[in-house]
Amino acid sequence: MPMAQVIHEQGPPEAMCWQEWPVPKPGPGDVRIRHTAIGVNFADTYHRGGVSHPWPVPSRPCVVGFEAVGVVEGVGSEVIDFREGDRVAYGIPPLGSYAEMRTYPADRLLHLPDDLNGREVAALLMKGMTAHYLLHRTYPVQPGDAILVHAAAGGMGLILCQWARTLGATVIGTVSTDAKAQAAADAGCHHPIVRTKEDFAERVYEITDGEGVAVVYESIGRDTLQKSLDCLRPMGVCAAYGHVSGPPDPVDIITDLGARGSLFITRPAIMHYVAKRADLVATADALFTAIRNGVLNANVNYEYPLKEAVAAHKAIESGTTLGATVLLP
Repeated sequence: MPMAQVIHEQGPPEAMCWQEWPVPKPGPGDVRIRHTAIGVNFADTYHRGGVSHPWPVPSRPCVVGFEAVGVVEGVGSEVIDFREGDRVAYGIPPLGSYAEMRTYPADRLLHLPDDLNGREVAALLMKGMTAHYLLHRTYPVQPGDAILVHAAAGGMGLILCQWARTLGATVIGTVSTDAKAQAAADAGCHHPIVRTKEDFAERVYEITDGEGVAVVYESIGRDTLQKSLDCLRPMGVCAAYGHVSGPPDPVDIITDLGARGSLFITRPAIMHYVAKRADLVATADALFTAIRNGVLNANVNYEYPLKEAVAAHKAIESGTTLGATVLLP
């Protein structure tokens, strides 16, 4: 029987138990996938730890994770776009990727191009699709825009820096250490700011000659949101897509948004941007093209056997990792 990291009760990393996990036969619209690489996202720690965000966690026992690549080993009776042996990838729920095998709905599945490396796609798919909609749809970055990327040396931050630079933006990023500042710079961040040493809002205004940035890609939450709003130019956009330091305090639309300059704030989530299959495929195709053209580097700096997922979660929750992490079944 296939193995998986199973959660019986939500809690610390040790809540994951390496055990046998039955894989049901594919339903009419499903496929059965044998995983070859599994992406690790910070949201996985939310689901494991008890925060049902951005997606609800199934009733326990369950398996978390929503990003992987693999090979189709069975198809449902109504599936026409996939067949056994196809290389495939997915980066959205239903949860359940921390397993050697699983079933998955075919309408959310993507064909993995033969010329792309599976481990890189496993590390990039969800974060890369997120970066695409953040940079092209939540706020369409224009040449000459100054932008602020928090956690610029994290898995998401490195992708945002790489892609935004190719769009002609002036990329400002916040990090927690000097080593991470160098990693962000290497990825295309023009102005890395070490938050533990400098007031990032003051530095943003120095860098932009007092104008502020067009958009803040806000992934930290409680510790930074108010200062992120301070960094925006009039009518700027705060794209608050994560909250690793905890949910932020409520925002007052009069004092926090109106008085600061008619600001916009949004909580973008991938499930809304790729809810239609046409949008899912188009977003993934744009990402695959960016990978193929060398715009993005997966930065897979950490690989763990799937059975060591506990260690992988401890590492990313420590805040010391640089780049992406994948699990290998």
